[in-house]
Amino acid sequence: MPVQYSFVTKWQLKAPLHDVWNAIYNSLEWPQWWRGVVSVIEIEKNNEAGINGIRNYTWKSVLPYKLNFNMKLVEKKPLQSLKGIAFGELDGSGEWLFTQKDSIVFVQYNWNVITTKKWMNTFSFLLKPLFRINHNIVMRWGGKCLAKKLETTLLANK
Repeated sequence: MPVQYSFVTKWQLKAPLHDVWNAIYNSLEWPQWWRGVVSVIEIEKNNEAGINGIRNYTWKSVLPYKLNFNMKLVEKKPLQSLKGIAFGELDGSGEWLFTQKDSIVFVQYNWNVITTKKWMNTFSFLLKPLFRINHNIVMRWGGKCLAKKLETTLLANK
C-alpha cells in the first residue's frame, strides 16, 4: 500500500529574485551545486513555453539508498512559481513558489508524494520518520548550496 508524504520547505535568501529563479528552473545544473542530487537527465525537452519537459532525477542523502523518479514540468509562472508532476519511485506533485520583499527572496517548496517502492511501503511504519529526516537534510543542503552558488546569505532554511 503506497504511503503518502507531504513536506514544506522554506528558504530565505538575500539575492536577486531572477538569480534564485534561474537556479531552480535550470534543474539540469543541480548536480553541479546541490549536494544530494546525483543526476538530472533530460528525457523530453520543454516546449516553446518552457514547460511539459520531463527530467529524470536521482537523489541520495544520508540513508543508504537512492531515489529515482521523473518530473514533468506542467506549469511555469516566471519569477513566481513552477509546478511539476512526479512519477516513478515517487508519484505526486511538487511546487516551487517565489516571492520577494526588498532584497530578500522567499522560496517555498511543497512536495506531496506517495512512495511506490515495495520495501519503502512495507517498512514505512518503521522508516517514515527517517524518510522525513532524510528529505529535510537534502532540502537544507539545497538552501545552503544555493546560497553558496549565488555567493549570498541564506537567512532561513526550514
